[in-house]
Amino acid sequence: HAVHTLDLPLQNKTSDRIIEEISLSEQRIVISKDADFVDSIVVSNRPYKLLLISTGNISNSALETLITENLASITEQFKSATFIELDRSSLTVHF
Repeated sequence: HAVHTLDLPLQNKTSDRIIEEISLSEQRIVISKDADFVDSIVVSNRPYKLLLISTGNISNSALETLITENLASITEQFKSATFIELDRSSLTVHF
């Protein structure tokens, strides 16, 4: 099941480092619009896996639709990939 930062003790004040540690210890995929995670995964191989959302401003309902439409492919790609990026028109497997 998914865990939102609001479910964590420090909620949205939870640092990226703590999110990365949780991701590694629980083998969770981090889903974020925060490009700081890209630097971390490239340099330090943290978090465990990353789905970067690169849509710019988008409504929650449009984002939900976009993820739902790509969920099967995202799931399949994460069987071997570590870093995937989703934008409004494509899914890119980086590594």
